[in-house]
Amino acid sequence: MRRVFWSLILLCLVGAPAVADEQVPAYLIRLPASVKTVFVADTSAAKFHRFNNAGGMDVEYGGDTYMSIGQNGDGKRRNGDRKTPLGIYFVTEQLDTSRMHEKYGITAFTLDYPNALDRRMERTGDGIWVHGVDRRGGERPAWDTDGCIALPNENLAALESRFLPNVTPVLISRRLAWAPRRQVDELRRELDAAVSLWVESQQNGDMHSYLTLYDDEFRHWGMSKTEWIAFRNETLASRSVQEITISDVLLLADPAADDIYLSRFRMATTEQVTTVVVTKRLYWRRDPRGSFKVIAEDSG
Repeated sequence: MRRVFWSLILLCLVGAPAVADEQVPAYLIRLPASVKTVFVADTSAAKFHRFNNAGGMDVEYGGDTYMSIGQNGDGKRRNGDRKTPLGIYFVTEQLDTSRMHEKYGITAFTLDYPNALDRRMERTGDGIWVHGVDRRGGERPAWDTDGCIALPNENLAALESRFLPNVTPVLISRRLAWAPRRQVDELRRELDAAVSLWVESQQNGDMHSYLTLYDDEFRHWGMSKTEWIAFRNETLASRSVQEITISDVLLLADPAADDIYLSRFRMATTEQVTTVVVTKRLYWRRDPRGSFKVIAEDSG
């Protein structure tokens, strides 16, 4: 068996001192050094929380600000329902709002809704942003937008440098949840092992081990698992993988669904003299036997 070289930029979170029963943010399982900030939107409390990566095993609570969400609350499922989605999202770009409607305030950051998990769940719609409020003043009600998250302009301005495209996660949840440190530590070990097996099985050409990591309900690009297996068997059979390395491993728990987790990492695959680097996202779900299976995946 060829060796898989891990470049895990360490990481994990939360809190000092490292006491087993200490309560830590339940969603933040592993943060790489590249992710300086994670935002958690608590829709029930109308609060937009900031957590800062303090390095090593530490994460610092950076405070919160008031926010508004969709007129019809959270749990977006379809285009035009005026609800804010729940789940794990990433900032994709910053928009210049100077020529937009006044309601968008001083600036706006787009989120990647719908992501691969949303598409698997057949959720539709787009245009979900974190943006400001009317510059002419006034505080928006807690349920007031078309589905976006709206922050007071002065608070958004203070956070502006923390929103990094394709880096910064924004988790949208009905509540800010905490869990015992030892529970989060155990999740980290299990997910690390699942990601490691996913990498090893590809590098070693072990298609059986690789495909058994995928859930029976896995969907990708409109293909069923059976169709996708046929596609992967065809594409992987023609490849000669020499080495796979991964880095910047981010592990997050989905705040809207029990037992669903995201692993996001940079993967470098070397074949002969060519190395291709992509960012992978794997959405894992724990099956009834306790094993982690991939239910959706994406790049970016």
